This record gives sequence, C-alpha cells and structure tokens, in this order.
Amino acid sequence: MKKLIKKYYFYIIGALAGIANGMFGAGGGMIVVPLLTHAGFDQKKAQATSISITVFLSVISLFVYTLKQSFSLYDALKYVPMGLLGAGAGALILKKISPKYLRIVFAFILIISGVRLIIR
Repeated sequence: MKKLIKKYYFYIIGALAGIANGMFGAGGGMIVVPLLTHAGFDQKKAQATSISITVFLSVISLFVYTLKQSFSLYDALKYVPMGLLGAGAGALILKKISPKYLRIVFAFILIISGVRLIIR
C-alpha cells in the first residue's frame, strides 16, 4: 500500500488540492505546500509550485462557478488590481526571505486561519 501511495503521490496531491480549491477558493495551496515539502521540495520551491498549480485549479473552479452563477464578477474585479500588486510583491519577497522564516510565517498563517474558523 505504501508503495502504491508513493507511486501516485503527486496525483493524490493534485486531487486533494483540486477539491480544496473548488470548495475553499485558493485554499488548495494550504494542502499542496506541506505535501510538496514532505515530498522533498524545499520551502521556496513548494510555495512557488503551489501557486502554479493553484492558478490552473482556480481557472477550472471559476469556470464551474460561472456556469452555476455562484458569484459576482463585478464584486470580484474590485480586488484584482491590488491583488495583482500584492502577488508581485509577494513573489519578490519570496526570493529574499529565508526558507526557515518562510516556513514559520506559513505555519503561523495556517494556525491563525484555523483558529479564526473555529472561533467563528
């Protein structure tokens, strides 16, 4: 069984990330990053790879949400300009931050997010 999981590990990561992305938005990255680091990716490569995976998952999710008319494109577009600036800034910061500190920040964000979800 362990050998089977190892053989299909990246397919399993993809499926879990896709489900999370479809259900929670870009939350697939919260699943992908730890699983990629577990697979041997360094922290920075896991973070960057997660983003590249998430963009494709988000396109599919957007397509499904659009078909079901589950969101307002007008409301979403208000966030895009600053979101694009923030994404660029984050990518530049990723190049400069140490992997150890990046892992700590990522873990802290996951913990805070989890606590907020439990409290609400």
